[in-house]
Amino acid sequence: MSVRPQWLTFGGVMLLVLVLLNLPQAASSRLRLVLGTVYLPLFGATRVAGTVVARAEDALTPRGLLLRRNQELEDENRGLHARLLQAEEALEENARLRSLLGWREVSPWRLQAARVIARDTASWWRTVYIDAGTRDGLKPDLPVLAAEGLVGRLGAVGPVSSEVILIGDPKCRVAVVVREVGENGVLTTLSPGVLDHRLVDLTHLARNTALQPGQTVFTSGLGGVFPAGLPVGTVVDWRSVGYGLYTEARVKLHADTSRLREVMVVLP
Repeated sequence: MSVRPQWLTFGGVMLLVLVLLNLPQAASSRLRLVLGTVYLPLFGATRVAGTVVARAEDALTPRGLLLRRNQELEDENRGLHARLLQAEEALEENARLRSLLGWREVSPWRLQAARVIARDTASWWRTVYIDAGTRDGLKPDLPVLAAEGLVGRLGAVGPVSSEVILIGDPKCRVAVVVREVGENGVLTTLSPGVLDHRLVDLTHLARNTALQPGQTVFTSGLGGVFPAGLPVGTVVDWRSVGYGLYTEARVKLHADTSRLREVMVVLP
């Protein structure tokens, strides 16, 4: 193959460059404008051709392959979302356990930590089950606390799990004192006719008790089951009963028993 045409082309290009370099400014600008007008459509056509080729490649991709890739991305997204939720739950559990363990360090009582592992649908607001038992030093009637306050006492105790009878169950009566007035009473059952499972009736109060909303209720230590000083709740309202012979009140528990995850058992 002869290289002479190539040399001629190269020489022509070099001659054109020299001419451009020696042209006056105005003439040079006009010539560049003319050359740009000639070649710009070619560059645009090249870009359009590239776009068309890319779209053609996408159009030729098999539908099954696209569906499979889409499914893989959706599966990966669900997996990442699940791992994120697990990480968030682990962080929340860690914070709750740190709070309970920190409380145990400063508590005047010996405490055994346990996790809530089950609920009975027939007695949802009355009992829960925890993953600690006789092997952990537990026995019936020991008080059970959450970080916010008293939640109940132990019922049946097995080797590795135990029943917790919650405040509001008739089998978990709690002797308490209204701290601000020094009045003793007994927490009995969930207050009837209300939808709030944290409202419990406080009975056996004197008829002239000077109650006020927000007054604090603690265990009194009477009865021998619950030690004195455990936080229980606050007074919501009260009423005169028995033809004015005595007073009953409603107490809102500090601890929300529907959200129990971990508890502390007060050891003897």
